[in-house]
Parts: sequence; structure tokens; C-alpha cells
Amino acid sequence: MQPDFAAPDLLHHLEASQDAERDALPFGVIGMALDGTVRQYNTAEATLSGLTPARVIGRHFFTSVAPCTNNDLVARRFEVEAPLDDVIDYVFTLRMAPTPVQLRLLKHPSAQHMYLLVQRRPVHVG
Repeated sequence: MQPDFAAPDLLHHLEASQDAERDALPFGVIGMALDGTVRQYNTAEATLSGLTPARVIGRHFFTSVAPCTNNDLVARRFEVEAPLDDVIDYVFTLRMAPTPVQLRLLKHPSAQHMYLLVQRRPVHVG
């Protein structure tokens, strides 16, 4: 059974999973080395962002891939907080129309990677 976006043990699951398992998840998964270099990038995130894994893997996420996240709300928290497990509402604006999402920030001192998970939020009209 696949874990959902809010699963309490999701960091452990992601650390133990293979690419195919992450690709089967219905939300975006960006797995980064502790320096912010993208090491994992799943199918859901490629679809949401319009960026292929070949264009993202190996690049610094906060400065080269999504500089709109290079701020105190996202990138800075990965720098200074460990452990980190928080969900925030966010709007992506780079290379796309404003897209409301929920971000889950995951990091733990014992983990090899830190993760930014992306789930679309419904747009409320009116």
C-alpha cells in the first residue's frame, strides 16, 4: 500500500524506496542531498512542473530549479531545522501560471536525503 502525503512515517518510506515506487506516488517528490542538489525527482512532480528529470537531477534545487523557493519559508528551513516535518500552503509562480500547492518539508539528521513533497491544492473561486 502506498503512503499518502500526510503519512507520519513517509520520510522512512522515501529513504527505503526505489525510483519506481516514488514514481507511483500521486504527489511530487523531490529528494535532495543535504546541499540541495536534486537526487530524486518523481513522475508526479515532472508532470506538475513541466520539467523532466534530466533537466533537474544533479542541479541545485533552490537556486537553479525553483528559485521561487529560495526563501525563509522553504530553503532556509532546510538549512537550519533538523528534524523538519511541516506542511505549508504555497504558490509556485516560476515558469507556470500561479499554482497553489501544499509543500511538505522533510528532513532528519539520520536520513541521507531531505525531501520536498508537492501536492496541488484546489483553487477556491468566489
